[in-house]
Amino acid sequence: MLSRLSRPRALALCALPIAALFAVVGLAPLPYAIAQPGTTVDVLGEDNGTEVISITGAPVRATQGQLRMTTIVATGPSADVDLADVADAWFRTDRAVLPHDSVYPSGKSDAEVEKHNLGQMKESQDAATLAALGFLEKDPEQVKVVLNLADIGGPSAGLLFSLGIVDKLDGDGDGGDLTGGRTVAGTGTITADGKVGAVGGVSLKTQAAARDGATVFLVPKAECSDAEAELPKGMRLVPVTALSDAVASLRALEQGQDAKVPAC
Repeated sequence: MLSRLSRPRALALCALPIAALFAVVGLAPLPYAIAQPGTTVDVLGEDNGTEVISITGAPVRATQGQLRMTTIVATGPSADVDLADVADAWFRTDRAVLPHDSVYPSGKSDAEVEKHNLGQMKESQDAATLAALGFLEKDPEQVKVVLNLADIGGPSAGLLFSLGIVDKLDGDGDGGDLTGGRTVAGTGTITADGKVGAVGGVSLKTQAAARDGATVFLVPKAECSDAEAELPKGMRLVPVTALSDAVASLRALEQGQDAKVPAC
């Protein structure tokens, strides 16, 4: 003969496996990475005591203002991210929850990911140099550019490297600084022919830029809406699709021609 359970006791017993399931899910690693604003570096200045951009074979001008490339910092490829981590980041404006495979190549170790990212940075630097020298119509066989930036990987500094080379060699093209003496930040990949591409994480990068004093942020045009999502107060977004766009916009800002500067 079977005994009958009271309704409250039956519900309590049924809830046990559900509670256990939530406990397991809460502790289990999830396929996400947590990102936050990272460092910024002035490509017109020094990094660890070394000029970020060194140029030989052409006169180099002294520059005022800053061009700051921006980064995000994410949990490592082998780091465990659990439900509590995701829940905490989800409700913070200075954190982002990203699919793990959108940040790191699948199945790679930490060392392999670092090597991959540093390789992307080298390719980005080469493309940035060719884009800048091509824009200025200078022969890459006569003008040599060396880019030095330690411990930062990925291709997203390409646009800022190109702008730094242009500023050091030509400024605004009329004797002034391309920055107009401002602190300008931005992000974007670049190809050897000067096309600017999207990078991701721009809402976190604008926060890093504002923290480090930037008032203007150059953003790939395709990522305007992402950049506007958590835009710091007083930050001006300037959308770009090519190196020539970015140079033209900075020249217009420097000359006080705000009407010629596009907006998101």
